[in-house]
Amino acid sequence: MTESTESAPEALYETDYEIGQDNLQRWGMDVHHPVFWISSGLVLLFVLGVLLAPEASKGLFDGAKWWSIGAFDWLFMAGGNIFVVFCLVLIFLPVGKIRLGGDEAKPEFSTLSWFAMLFAAGMGIGLMFWSVAEPTAYFTGWYKTPLGVEANTPEAAGQAMSATMFHWGLHPWAIYAVVALSLAFFSYNKGLPLTIRSAFYPLIKDHSWGPFGHLIDTVAVLATLFGLATSLGFGAQQASAGLAYLFGFEATITTQIAIIILVTAIALVSVLRGLDGGVKVLSNINMSLAAVLMLFVLFVGPTALIFGTMGTTVVGYVGDILSYSNWVDREDEAWMQGWTVFYWAWWISWSPFVGMFIARVSKGRTVREFLIAVLIIPTVVTLAWMSVFGGSALDQVQNGVGALANGIDKVELAMFQMLENLPLSTITSAIAIVLVLVFFITSSDSGSLVIDAITAGGKVDAPAVQRVFWVVIEGVVAAALLFGGGADALTALQAAAITVGLPFTLVLIAMCLCLYLGLAHEKKYVSEAP
Repeated sequence: MTESTESAPEALYETDYEIGQDNLQRWGMDVHHPVFWISSGLVLLFVLGVLLAPEASKGLFDGAKWWSIGAFDWLFMAGGNIFVVFCLVLIFLPVGKIRLGGDEAKPEFSTLSWFAMLFAAGMGIGLMFWSVAEPTAYFTGWYKTPLGVEANTPEAAGQAMSATMFHWGLHPWAIYAVVALSLAFFSYNKGLPLTIRSAFYPLIKDHSWGPFGHLIDTVAVLATLFGLATSLGFGAQQASAGLAYLFGFEATITTQIAIIILVTAIALVSVLRGLDGGVKVLSNINMSLAAVLMLFVLFVGPTALIFGTMGTTVVGYVGDILSYSNWVDREDEAWMQGWTVFYWAWWISWSPFVGMFIARVSKGRTVREFLIAVLIIPTVVTLAWMSVFGGSALDQVQNGVGALANGIDKVELAMFQMLENLPLSTITSAIAIVLVLVFFITSSDSGSLVIDAITAGGKVDAPAVQRVFWVVIEGVVAAALLFGGGADALTALQAAAITVGLPFTLVLIAMCLCLYLGLAHEKKYVSEAP
């Protein structure tokens, strides 16, 4: 073997894809080995601390949340804008023609299955939890109103939908796209391991494989774990509230933790079946169920109003996106910090998980095809989903129909309170619970595959026992956050997402630079090839 090939990382970036694949098995696990022990040790210390001192933990959660928001709201807001602009620019640059995996690479999954997996991983539980609650909260002023509009007015209804769309549209998917495209490109085109540190090779070279690389991957694991635990906590809250709503028992923390245990057990089976036999099958089932529920509400609800809502939401979203994206001299600063900053931190904390998962299933797509699919198409689907459920909810509120007309009592009940005023409410509520639980399972399953890959040095075929370990840890952290938050578990979940999302915002901004350098290098290499 030549001297240049012996210097594995240098060879991987400067020469060709095949050399990288030959070397990956030789040094992948070794360079990432510390990440597993450091990450798991920190997580277990966190869980132990919450269980031994729940009251102190609750105060710590809240303090960390508001410190992060107060001192760094500008960083979250600026970062979100950078990611959107960066992705839109890449779509139109010549580098958009680059194919992930090389010119001869073919997609491993059908377009429909590919889209179902990326969408279920990226938004599932959140869309079920917030699609009714969020527009209703903005309209009624449950916690402030967007852009300071007066609550319970026609203007507030339009603002509620455009603000909701802002939080679930281009910005979150741009965050996911930056991570996913970086990982896919450096893994499939440069032969580097499928792990976060690989995306920084153009900037820090061989330091990627030393302590600095360990730090990057450890932060990614913690961000993924706590971001995922936030969503799992939301899912447990909503599922327990739905079951209590249908069967009349009290939804308690104990019930929520029991649901986490049950779903974690099912996720264990799914993760052992692998990507094709587990996540792919569940994602396709869930997207089909979600489509059925959305179409049912569309046609038995205020159909004409919903279609009108889609149009006004697009107009409002486009018209107000610059106002929502600005963080300077905001009259609605409390709303921005309580909602937008939380969402950006949540998406950023989720980005290693969703990004790596999308990267794993996206080989064979061009950069342009990838970005259009990951950025534009989910935004359109989210527009339809939010208009159907949010529009129906606002119609009920404005016309004094049902419990939502009195404002939000429990956020996790909002979806079921809206469905109660439509035909077949028991059946549709049961379907909603199933959707939450299956989204729960797919998130836990795919999340464990991602964390396992990071802690195993980018290997996607690590021993099953490692994947099982991370599935269990995800459930334990979600349960600990609910337990530590007590009656105000929502605050604990939000605090976890914001706190771990803060340092990873800087990682993502640096990742944009590294990705551009890598794509430019590839374009030059391809254009000069004989």
